[in-house]
Amino acid sequence: MEAALRRPVVQEAASDAAPMAVALDDVSISFAMKGQPVYKAVAPTSLHVREGEFVAIVGPTGCGKSTLLNATAGLLAPASGTVTVFGAPLNGLNAQAGYLFQQDALMPWKTALDNIAIALEIGGTRRADALVEAQEWLKKVGLGRFGDRYPHQLSGGQRKRVGLAQVLVRHPKILLMDEPFGPLDAQTRQIMGTLLLRLWAQDRKAVLFVTHDLEEAIALSDRVVIMSAGPEARIIGDFPIDLARPRDTADIRLDPRFHELHRQIWNQLKAEVAKTYGEDLAS
Repeated sequence: MEAALRRPVVQEAASDAAPMAVALDDVSISFAMKGQPVYKAVAPTSLHVREGEFVAIVGPTGCGKSTLLNATAGLLAPASGTVTVFGAPLNGLNAQAGYLFQQDALMPWKTALDNIAIALEIGGTRRADALVEAQEWLKKVGLGRFGDRYPHQLSGGQRKRVGLAQVLVRHPKILLMDEPFGPLDAQTRQIMGTLLLRLWAQDRKAVLFVTHDLEEAIALSDRVVIMSAGPEARIIGDFPIDLARPRDTADIRLDPRFHELHRQIWNQLKAEVAKTYGEDLAS
């Protein structure tokens, strides 16, 4: 227990001088629904993520977390406001970003190795070279001996490792993650979180990570952003996470500062969760 509570050496978070990887300025998002008034999912809101910064977004179900992520990916066009990526306006798909979804995006007829290699092949990499790099990424995610396995032959955690390698093999400058570990059991989620941080520490990409799990958000990120309940959701809280890095996502939960941060953030978040479910969570 004493070893688990000992603080590791601090690694610097993204500094204020770091360039902005993603800037959402006064972005609002609406959906036209047949025979119904326009649904205003996200009210004008702003979010900036610096290069090398890990930002988690939390909020109640249906508050627009994934909607903001999709706008950052270029999958949705804002009704108003601007999205810029490394200072350039985003028009169309965000070519600088890799996107890891909650559901597996693996091709069931391809092996783990081929599922990773195809991410390079579609970009013009020769198959032989793609296979070599794919094998290296299988080793990085701890699956070096599983390259010939098909998705149905892998556990949920192993499939998620392949999916992570499939995104990272392209070396995106921005990593967008939408509840990526949601379907996994609690123990596997912590293992995946620690793996993610280890890989992230190698080149410190900008990360925008959507989750319902406040503990996961605190354990992983440099900042936790809170969104209000929808419709017309907006960002209502922004908390810096001053926990030392590198982190083990299981051990960090034993740190007293972790519990202080959880209490502070939950005190604001719980009111928004209560609005979604129509319950009183004040006590």
